[in-house]
Amino acid sequence: MASKACQSSTYVPLPFLVPRLILQNVPHRGIKSISKVRPNRFNRSQNLPLLESTTTAALERRRFTTPLRTGALATKKGMTAMYDPDGRRFPCTVLQMDRVQVVAHKTRQRNGYFAVQVGSGYKHPNNVTKPLLGHYAENKVSPKRHLVEFKVKDESGLLGIGEIIRASWFQEGQYVDARADSRGMGFAGGMKRHGFSGQGASHGVSLTHRSMGSAGQSQGGGSRVYPGKKMAGRMGGHQVTTQNLKVVKVDEEKGLVVLHGNRVPPDPNVSFN
Repeated sequence: MASKACQSSTYVPLPFLVPRLILQNVPHRGIKSISKVRPNRFNRSQNLPLLESTTTAALERRRFTTPLRTGALATKKGMTAMYDPDGRRFPCTVLQMDRVQVVAHKTRQRNGYFAVQVGSGYKHPNNVTKPLLGHYAENKVSPKRHLVEFKVKDESGLLGIGEIIRASWFQEGQYVDARADSRGMGFAGGMKRHGFSGQGASHGVSLTHRSMGSAGQSQGGGSRVYPGKKMAGRMGGHQVTTQNLKVVKVDEEKGLVVLHGNRVPPDPNVSFN
């Protein structure tokens, strides 16, 4: 009886009599996110400007990524090695600039953009087509073995026609981007071309150890092979760009530019800027 009396004597206050605890700056958690809204990269809101399809608008969008000056052409001569001040050995790529000369200009008024046409080497006139010979004769430049165009930001980056670009165009410590064709390896399978792991070496696998396997569904995928499917095919032989290569040494007398690393493709014709 005593225990029942104690239980009945316990006082529980009513909910509306309990003082409320008010917390300041407590985020309200609900369905909507409490984090800041990320900027939308698609032009779907009223706050973003409309994208224009004019040439002027396209050049304005590329204004901060277009180089201020032209690049150059060089021939890859081979590899060597050098040592840093700490005594560590690192590989280097040796490039030689051979009669690199400005052949023509591309202007905004005539072509819609600014660019410098650069040629290197020498080609016998008998091996050059007549329209191209007329192009060289008009600019009073000898026929070139290689001809490349470099876009520049504005007319201040246009060098004079016939001006020779020497190795001193680059400085030691400068970082450049090298572009050339990669080594062609012909028709290659899926394991070599895309790094497939292949199928099992045993356990029921017969004569398909290096096969790529299925190429797609039969009925659910539309009975076709999707575009971009990784399959066997021609490997290599395409243009490769390697960025941020440091210029280690420049020899203006011999026309040599030495780049840090061995990431330049083996193609003899290398353009870099």
